[in-house]
Amino acid sequence: MNIHEYQAKQLFAEFGIPVPAGAACHKEEEFAAAADQIPGGIWVVKAQIHAGGRGKGTFTDGYKGGVQVTKTKEDAIAAAKKMLGNTLVTKQTGPAGRVVRTIYFNEACSIKHEYYLAILLDRSCSKPVVIASTEGGMNIEEVAEKTPEKIAKVWIDPAIGMRAYQATELAFRLGFVGDEAKQFKKLVLNLYKLYAAKDCTLVEINPMVATNDGKIVALDAKVSFDDNSLFRHPEVEALRDITEEDPKEVEARKFDLNYIALDGSIACLVNGAGLAMSTMDIIKYCGGSPANFLDVGGSATVEQVTAAFRIITQDPHVKGILVNIFGGIMSCLTIAEGIVEAAKTVEIKVPLVVRLEGNQVEEGKKVLAESGLKITPADSLIDGARKAVAEVNAFVAANK
Repeated sequence: MNIHEYQAKQLFAEFGIPVPAGAACHKEEEFAAAADQIPGGIWVVKAQIHAGGRGKGTFTDGYKGGVQVTKTKEDAIAAAKKMLGNTLVTKQTGPAGRVVRTIYFNEACSIKHEYYLAILLDRSCSKPVVIASTEGGMNIEEVAEKTPEKIAKVWIDPAIGMRAYQATELAFRLGFVGDEAKQFKKLVLNLYKLYAAKDCTLVEINPMVATNDGKIVALDAKVSFDDNSLFRHPEVEALRDITEEDPKEVEARKFDLNYIALDGSIACLVNGAGLAMSTMDIIKYCGGSPANFLDVGGSATVEQVTAAFRIITQDPHVKGILVNIFGGIMSCLTIAEGIVEAAKTVEIKVPLVVRLEGNQVEEGKKVLAESGLKITPADSLIDGARKAVAEVNAFVAANK
């Protein structure tokens, strides 16, 4: 789960991480009061969406930049009015962009130097890793690609937590000395406390800045959380903005379905995360492209299977469906009944390939055979993937 920058900065402040003064607002009537809360005579106006690259982004009406630095209150309010309700397109949003529903007025900082700082999980060793660089800002991806020697990494033992000497090492690698080094060490240790306490998958400051008056400040903030931990953190769940999420994924959560939208054309309905990933791999191997990851789990009900088909068919990119079920705890009969029930409420206009194996497979196949539905049966996963790719190609060609 992701949250907005203004929400992340509120968390930063709770954990003792220095951030500029800021005020978020959701309506034009709030702009003037929010601008009055910003000291210093310079206003930074930021569009709030769950995507990076806002500063270099362009709105669909041609207005450039989701981050504007203004020198008068009137200009700040004018910039905010141009952003609110407008659609911002960045490298991370894709061409569709994201509608801006929140504006964040920020205090400006006198920047001496920009840095990059993040903590995330290194899955190769199952440890959090702190990543830091002297080259912060909007082009950190280029730094990682072209000059990786400018990036410092420190791995944290999760059973012990981040130690002071590790913070000292990073301060040295970034070139901090004296009071700036003390400030940085406190900041990074507090950042790790936030990462661990809130079950984060990512905390990122880009840029973290050293100011001309000797302060170390988190100028931007990005925080992501482990969805599986949200039951422990209702205060985090309350920060969720479902308008920033794929509506299909929001709907899937209501039925406890593990669904992630992708950009392919063959929808997958599978039981088990490992089998789902294998199914996507084999679709690619056979020349197709998966439209989603959808794991109905090991004990799905007919209602859940029906909901899964409804979500799948809402995606205009879907040109075919591959159902791949290996029945262990899950019954193939339940899946078959779910498919038939779904067909009663959801019009399935694209090719449907079904591979069933395992628990109650014969009963499931019988239900499908007697349903009257146009279904292509498959004997194995590779057979199902090949048939799905072939039928989708034929379907697309016939509907050009």
